Amino acid sequence: MREFSVGIFNDSFPPTIDGVANAAVNYAKAIQKNHGRVVVATPWYPKIQDDYPFEVVRYPSIYISKRIGYRAGYPFDPLVVKHLEKKKLDILHTHCPFVSTGLARVLRAVTGAPIVFTYHTKFDIDIERRVESDTMRRAAVKFILNNINACDDVWVVSEGAGENLRSLGYTGDYIIMQNGTDFAKGRATEEQIRELEQSLGLAPEETVFLFVGRMMWYKGVRLSIDGLAKAKEQGAQFKMIFVGEGMDRPDIMDYTAKLGLEENCIFTGAIRDRELLRVYFSRANLFLFPSTYDTNGIVVKEAAACSCPSLLVEKSCAAEGITHDRNGILIEESIPSMTQALLAACGDIGRLRRIGETAAEEIYLSWDDAVEIAYQRYAHVLKNVPRKKDIIVPNRASIQRILRIMKQNYRRTVIQARRSYRTSEEKMRGRLEKLEDFWK
Repeated sequence: MREFSVGIFNDSFPPTIDGVANAAVNYAKAIQKNHGRVVVATPWYPKIQDDYPFEVVRYPSIYISKRIGYRAGYPFDPLVVKHLEKKKLDILHTHCPFVSTGLARVLRAVTGAPIVFTYHTKFDIDIERRVESDTMRRAAVKFILNNINACDDVWVVSEGAGENLRSLGYTGDYIIMQNGTDFAKGRATEEQIRELEQSLGLAPEETVFLFVGRMMWYKGVRLSIDGLAKAKEQGAQFKMIFVGEGMDRPDIMDYTAKLGLEENCIFTGAIRDRELLRVYFSRANLFLFPSTYDTNGIVVKEAAACSCPSLLVEKSCAAEGITHDRNGILIEESIPSMTQALLAACGDIGRLRRIGETAAEEIYLSWDDAVEIAYQRYAHVLKNVPRKKDIIVPNRASIQRILRIMKQNYRRTVIQARRSYRTSEEKMRGRLEKLEDFWK
């Protein structure tokens, strides 16, 4: 199979830590290492240094609000588009149906390269949480559907993700393409585990529960805390470790204290050191992930890599492929069911160890293997999938004309935006608003 030049487009990328950013990074690493050449296009962040084995193109962005929690990028800088055009990308793989897919559509009009889109997230829930106006919610759903429908090949990360995409109104075809993990299969060393125990004040015999992810209520964190509180009332002894950052973290910490769990819980904040994170998974006896929001849950595969079993809500997307008491623990989405599972876990560590070992054999999927499958699909798309005609940017001449006008009339604005490293957020916002008004 010949080598391809692949563009990876995503609205989130380190320093942002989330599942989709993780996927974008690891797609790029695996392709660059094993297959072809990669260029990543993503919003600019202050004080970021991209030390990767592939090129990262950062376009102007602004911080929107605490409610959103991400930076909003504006990628229609003619210089950015021209730079990406010169990379002669064969495949444009976008992981977000907002700005990233908009940029991919512009590049397809210029280059003719097909767009592959992966649906990672339940965007109806995201929109519901972050957009207050019903009118704006409907407009947002219409916008992302327009972008998704414009893509040449649509992938979802699980059956549940596909069902959610259908619920938004998508009627086209899609295929399932699973995510992997960058953890090698195998637990951390006993020495590493003992060091972690000493740093956290854990006894070797203590039962340890773990959560890793964005500290947001929608991740099912409240159910875990309520279950832990009830289990403690019935005599369970344990430590609960929360790894991650998020806007709900202060409220989550207050809630654990309110329920009398302050001495049982450890909040580490975000951990970017992947090897250290692997030690946390290796020490934990059970990974608590009762999320009905996540469509795939890369963290479940990360836990499995370390022979740590996961507790999941039955029939959730994260629970796909999980058999209760074989390669994971399944519960109903209720406090009594969570409590019962936690009490059983504290009473039989050997059972958890057996489940974890089976999970390592049956659930684990490396990013190298996952991307190998994706790369074969790239070849199929290039050879067999006809390109969609985009009504927004129908041909090369029109997009070149748009970019030429932007360059002629807003050259100074664009150049200043690209110097955003030295500008204030307020000034940056004003410049981007001018560009957005023009684009409309």
